[in-house]
Amino acid sequence: MIAAVHRQAWPAVATENTAATTRDGSIQSCALRVTFAGLAGLAEPRLEHEMADTQTELGCDRGAAVTRSMLGWGVVAGPFYLLFGITLALTRPGFDLTRDALSLLLIGDLGWLQWLNLVLSGLMSIVAAIGLLRTPEWSRAAGLLVGVYGACFVLSAIFPPDATENFPPGAGGGEFTTAGILHFVFGGVGFVGVGIAAIIAGSWLGRRQSRGTTWSRVAGVVIIVAFLAGGALSALPGGVGLLWITVLVAWGWLAMTSIAAYRAIPHPAIARR
Repeated sequence: MIAAVHRQAWPAVATENTAATTRDGSIQSCALRVTFAGLAGLAEPRLEHEMADTQTELGCDRGAAVTRSMLGWGVVAGPFYLLFGITLALTRPGFDLTRDALSLLLIGDLGWLQWLNLVLSGLMSIVAAIGLLRTPEWSRAAGLLVGVYGACFVLSAIFPPDATENFPPGAGGGEFTTAGILHFVFGGVGFVGVGIAAIIAGSWLGRRQSRGTTWSRVAGVVIIVAFLAGGALSALPGGVGLLWITVLVAWGWLAMTSIAAYRAIPHPAIARR
C-alpha cells in the first residue's frame, strides 16, 4: 500500500517542480522539466503517457531540446579539435605547424593526448550528425556522411600515421606500415565524405539562406580537392598547407551547418515559438 502511494506521489512531485519552473520561463527550466519527466518514466513505465501529457501541458518540446543540444556539438567539435591540437603542437619538441600534420602528434610518448583529441572530436561529430538527421527535411545521405566523418576520426586515432623524416626527431621516416596506410585511408574517407555531404546539403541550406547552396557546395569541393592534393604533396610544405585548408573548411562547414540546422528546430519552450 505504501509502495503504491509512493509511485503515485512521484509524478506529482515532478509536475509540481516543473510547473514552478514553467513560470520562470527560462531554457534551463525546460531542461529540468525534461529531466524530471524522464526519471519519472523510468521509475514507473506505466506512467510514460502521463508524463508526455504533462510535458505538453507545461509547454516543453523534449525532442526539440535534445536535437538542438546534439547540433550544438557540431559547433564545438572544430574549435575543440584545433585548440587542443595546436596546444599540443606548440608543446612537442621538434614539431613544426608549417611542416607537420597534426596527426603526427599521435606518435611518441604523448601520443595518447592526440588520440584523445581525435576520439572526442569524432564523437562530437557523430552526435551532431544524429542531430542533423533529426532536423526537418535534412538529407539522410548528408547526415550519414557527417556521421562517417566523425567515425573516421575515431578510427584514425586507433591507427597512427607513419613517422616522417622530420617528426618525431631522429625517427628517420621513410617506412610504410599497415597502420599508417589505414590512418591515411580513414582520413581520406572522412574528408571526402564530409565534402560530399556539403555538396548534397547545399539544396537544404539554399532554402534557408540566400547563398546557402553556393557556399556549401564550394566548401564541399574545396574539402575534397584540397585533401587529395595535400595528400599527394604531403612531403612538401605546400602539401601540409592544403591539408590545413581541408581541416579548417571541414570544421567551419560543420559549425555553420549545425547553426543553420539549430535555427530550423522549433524552440523547445512552446510559448516562445
